[in-house]
Amino acid sequence: MLVETVVTPKARDLGDFAVRRVLPALQRQMIGPFIFFDHMGPAHFPPGKGIDVRPHPHINLATITYLFDGELFHRDSTGAAQNIEPGAVNWMTAGCGITHSERSSATSRAGYMDIEGIQCWIALPVSHEQVEPSFEHYPAHLLPQWQSGAWTCRLIAGEAFGKLSPVNTLSPLFYVDCNASAAGSLTLDCNYTERAVYVAQGKIVVNGRQFQSGSMLVLVPNTDVTIETDGPARVMLLGGEPFAERRYISWNFVSSNERRIAAAKDRWRERLFPPVAGDNEFIPLPESSP
Repeated sequence: MLVETVVTPKARDLGDFAVRRVLPALQRQMIGPFIFFDHMGPAHFPPGKGIDVRPHPHINLATITYLFDGELFHRDSTGAAQNIEPGAVNWMTAGCGITHSERSSATSRAGYMDIEGIQCWIALPVSHEQVEPSFEHYPAHLLPQWQSGAWTCRLIAGEAFGKLSPVNTLSPLFYVDCNASAAGSLTLDCNYTERAVYVAQGKIVVNGRQFQSGSMLVLVPNTDVTIETDGPARVMLLGGEPFAERRYISWNFVSSNERRIAAAKDRWRERLFPPVAGDNEFIPLPESSP
């Protein structure tokens, strides 16, 4: 057996669009440091409509936004204001506390708009959970890209396939976008303890089993795994080294310290998180988060 667990996402309706929430799941909370994995879209908007992820807080994690299609405009409390387009990376380190929003720009709302992409949260190592918040943008041309048969691969973050991404991660991990234009195979080596394959588009075969779009395959450790497809497909490869300490997650907060999460909730209720310049809409703490 090469596949340890198959995680099936849960659909979440966010009002104007839907997401497929893959992590955390009952079958698996984390893959390496990846503790949250949302596949948003594909969504289609008429003129005047778009995505409005209002200002909200994070602590002790990093977020990574990666688009297949469309664009989003990011703002946060460090003063960052950055548009993101397909193939580029927005990497935001929350550290001791940050507030951010992601919205469709006025330009994209002017006409019909399609959007699809992946939003991930990366738990930070204990030694870096309380660092100062920061934001970095990496245009697509800075990320390593290569061809492997029918597959076009881009290393989003970390190190894999003998290549190193410029994205400044704080723990060992890998995150790769692999897009097949036709039938072909791709082998993922066993350089990391925890690895997963997310089928974003199309279908793949691993060890004789077929998996459809929306499936996350958690792979057994210490074994190379070959991914096969008989036509166009897109997969996200991800993983890294697990932490020794447990991670707690509640609403938008992740930490190794439950008291820190409780304190962050109080800070948000009392509006003590730093504001987002130019975007001061407020989301109350959900009633289910005491």
